[in-house]
Amino acid sequence: MEKDLVEYIAKSLVDDPGAVTVNEVEGEKATILELRVAPDDIGKVIGKYGRIAKAMRTVLSASSGKSGKRVSLEILD
Repeated sequence: MEKDLVEYIAKSLVDDPGAVTVNEVEGEKATILELRVAPDDIGKVIGKYGRIAKAMRTVLSASSGKSGKRVSLEILD
């Protein structure tokens, strides 16, 4: 569910939604979501002073609170 949420938010922010990919790496206590976008859209996903990335991480942690598993977001370039 968290993977779909990150993908939906990222696709709505960028100019090239076809280049958005989210890879899920499972661990015992944590899950890492790796977000890749087109090089021209990286600034749109991070935002000024990292505000959009921080907001995405906040929404992600709120949605994963019920499962008891920690979910983190990494934006890869």
